[in-house]
Amino acid sequence: MDKLIINGGKPLFGSIEINGAKNAAVAILPAAILASKGNCIIDNIPNIEDVHCIERILKSLGCSIKTNKNCATIDSTTITSLSANTDDVRKMRASYYLIGALLGRFKKAKVELPGGCPIGVRPIDQHIKGFEALGAKVKIMHGSVLVEADELIGTNIFFDVVSVGATINVMLAATLAKGVTTLENVAKEPHVVDVANFLNSMGANIKGAGTDVIRIVGVENLTGCSYSVIPDQIEAGTYMIASAACGGEVTIQNVIPKHLESISAKLVEMGSEIIEDGDSLTVKSNGRLKGVNIKTQPYPGFPTDVQQPMSTLLTVAKGRSIINESIWESRFKHVDELKKMGANIKVEGRTAIIDGVDKLTGAVVKATDLRAGAAMVIAGLIAEGTTEVLSIEHIDRGYPNIEDKFKAVGADIVRVYE
Repeated sequence: MDKLIINGGKPLFGSIEINGAKNAAVAILPAAILASKGNCIIDNIPNIEDVHCIERILKSLGCSIKTNKNCATIDSTTITSLSANTDDVRKMRASYYLIGALLGRFKKAKVELPGGCPIGVRPIDQHIKGFEALGAKVKIMHGSVLVEADELIGTNIFFDVVSVGATINVMLAATLAKGVTTLENVAKEPHVVDVANFLNSMGANIKGAGTDVIRIVGVENLTGCSYSVIPDQIEAGTYMIASAACGGEVTIQNVIPKHLESISAKLVEMGSEIIEDGDSLTVKSNGRLKGVNIKTQPYPGFPTDVQQPMSTLLTVAKGRSIINESIWESRFKHVDELKKMGANIKVEGRTAIIDGVDKLTGAVVKATDLRAGAAMVIAGLIAEGTTEVLSIEHIDRGYPNIEDKFKAVGADIVRVYE
């Protein structure tokens, strides 16, 4: 498999442009299934493996898809199958959005249970609760989720836990349900809002996305539309952290600064300077930063998806830092890799205690999952000597052209094809 070879210790200067949001794109593409006429033209799609996976799955269902750079034109009027059972379905988490989309439009679906990064138990019980509340019968048989309904009827649904996946999935199913659906205790992440905006562009009637309550008035049908995916909050946060870790001055372009406030606040607390200018942020850092305490929380709190990159920065910050991972119970698998490079980290359950060291040293490490991979790249960038990052197929799932973006701002990083 490919690997990244990094010679660390170089400050970064220049600009990095952020792609469309992975977590929005992998939900918006399946949502196009809901259009019973017309094409969905979706722009600013990131060139990553998870997106290509979804596109292949949609084609296996009979959708016609034409792609041109970061734009996809989807015709879902040609769907011939309501069963998603390919290898692509099994290897990515977001394939469960096919359930809500197919159920919403066709009142029936069969989708194999999803895969994704091994960062903890991620049940779909809240998804099932929502589908059943709308009137669907749900069975799990032979590793697949089977859903079917004579009709979907709007109702009030209170989620037991805040879940991005369940919020989006039930929202997809409810757009064409009869009457009004009210979703309470919902996720408020930017990509939830983006999916709602996309559905509204298709003719849905959804209000309240981004708040605690989403209200959906069912409509008769949805039609194709043109839409542009929001910038990727997590990609932007990762490059902000990398810039602060390496030192120098990097402008992160094509971002929505409000989505990044929790990350900016922590970097400023550590001693970095953040300059906001329209749709860009400049990160300035000079000298060793100081440690901070972090607790991951649903939006607008500190994102769990940048906890691992941030933990790398904290390994070389002054003093002690404590990370409380409140979202996923297995999101410290990268710690053993950081220890190979000299990090001083102790993990107790969902808490990591980090005592900053003067420097990390290069080593052969692996990406244990998507965001852990980004963390190891940052570790290589700040380490003394050469670092090899293996299993980078995980990184490619969420970071388009990561080595090219870092090269452009002065990093010594190369991809080796094996």
